[in-house]
Amino acid sequence: MTYGILFGWSTFLRLGILSQGYIYPKEQRPVRDLLRGRLLFVKQRTAQILSLQSMISRILGLDFSGNSIKGFDIHFIERLFDCYHQRFTAEKNLLTIHFLGGIITQIEAEVKSQIELRKDFQMLLTTPGIGTILGLTIMLEVGDFGRFAKVGNYSSYCRCVESKRTSNKKKKGENNRKNGNRYLAWAYVEAAHHSARVCQKAQTFFQRKMAKCNRTLAVKALANKLSKATYYIMRDQVAYNADMLFQ
Repeated sequence: MTYGILFGWSTFLRLGILSQGYIYPKEQRPVRDLLRGRLLFVKQRTAQILSLQSMISRILGLDFSGNSIKGFDIHFIERLFDCYHQRFTAEKNLLTIHFLGGIITQIEAEVKSQIELRKDFQMLLTTPGIGTILGLTIMLEVGDFGRFAKVGNYSSYCRCVESKRTSNKKKKGENNRKNGNRYLAWAYVEAAHHSARVCQKAQTFFQRKMAKCNRTLAVKALANKLSKATYYIMRDQVAYNADMLFQ
């Protein structure tokens, strides 16, 4: 029985039917895992920012952006709230935000001191919304770029496409949504948020999608666009071209 199973697997491998997994280079794993750990602190800081943002809006009726809240100091919070307990809670939120921000900055400095963008990934920085940290994240999560034969393989690995089964143009079910790399999925969603703010063509595309669906789907659509664009940027070693992407 065991011999038959082994013979079956070897036949699949010989015929190219069974896909082989990718073994990530051992020497780069610690730095990659350090960047993955950074994501946890970023999420925790975001939760604290949203909590303080909601508290200010609920109690005072004021609207501050997340970046504005990062720049708050204790004296501003003291002037903002009259109630002691509300001020106490807001101060603890702010101290936690600053503490987590310091950890994130230290991790980023450590990563930058240990590794640099390889030549075949440097063109990523021409993409609006992708800076050094997101570029390093993409490089470290992708590993060997040659393992992606087509752009669809890459965007699927980045979790930027729908996970569904169709027959005769009708949806028949969904595949496993957890296939692919969740860190690349996060990186491209972050890039989409930034790109929609700094690139006029990306913003126009985003607004057009927003008119047809909800914000989450619009962000994912833009993230999918960026994942496909960066595939060709990395493969062909060319700079980002908004006209070609949003023609």
